[in-house]
Amino acid sequence: MLDQDMMAKIATGNGFIAALDQSGGSTPKALAGYGVTADAWSNDTEMYDLIHDMRSRIITAPSFSGGKVIGAILFERTMDGLVDGKPTPQALRDRGVVPFLKIDKGLEDEADGVQVMKPMPGLDALLASAKALGVFGTKERSVVNLANRTGIAAIVAQQFAVAQAVLAGGLMPILEPEVNIKSAERAEADQILLEEILKALDAMTGDAKVMLKVSIPATPNLFTPLVDHPRVLRVVALSGGFSRGEACAELAKNRGIIASFSRALLSDLRHQMTDAEFDAALGAAIDEIYTASTEKAAG
Repeated sequence: MLDQDMMAKIATGNGFIAALDQSGGSTPKALAGYGVTADAWSNDTEMYDLIHDMRSRIITAPSFSGGKVIGAILFERTMDGLVDGKPTPQALRDRGVVPFLKIDKGLEDEADGVQVMKPMPGLDALLASAKALGVFGTKERSVVNLANRTGIAAIVAQQFAVAQAVLAGGLMPILEPEVNIKSAERAEADQILLEEILKALDAMTGDAKVMLKVSIPATPNLFTPLVDHPRVLRVVALSGGFSRGEACAELAKNRGIIASFSRALLSDLRHQMTDAEFDAALGAAIDEIYTASTEKAAG
């Protein structure tokens, strides 16, 4: 059974979900953004130790707490690591932050204008491990590049199939069918995605709910039917390549959708900062994203 306190916090809490789940090929880029160059490590273990140090610094910063950050998405290695001598999910829960886990293994090559998720061998075991560590939910990402209904329908079908496995494992799935914001067919892809997700939600049996992580739509409030759907616990948005200022301005136009930003949250952080400088930069980003998540533009 899902933890009801964490369920309530995610369903109704004011704030946003931090995405701390860069992995694999995106880790060197994340470290570079943090001011750590590739000559700082000589193997993957050292690289992942450095990214864990960065995430530990974020999680233990005074400004990173459940007052404005209601959840955080972790990479598997981060989940399995320690923060302040505690398992990372417990360290988050102690700060009032609900832990989630990224479970996808990356993307297949593009077909029909989309990239579906690669197979996830060992998923049931991973879900059991996450549950035992106190993780509340998962996140799984695929990508829409073109307004191709066949491809988008395939993405949605795969996302909902994985969601059923996650629910069976006692966790809350965040489905992330990301629409590429640089696509020339972005608005049309948003519309098809909305239609396909609504069909899948309406076809769900039982009384379970899911979460959705979407690109901020080209048309404000397009995804309001998802926000209001009885099968949806919460809708969150990725920054998708927007700067923090752009992402917050666009997010504020969309009622009921909160942020789940990664680069837009972390872009001003540098490992060379003093702890006070680090917390000030992180706190300023948190405040800006919190405002865009909780105070919506008129219109």
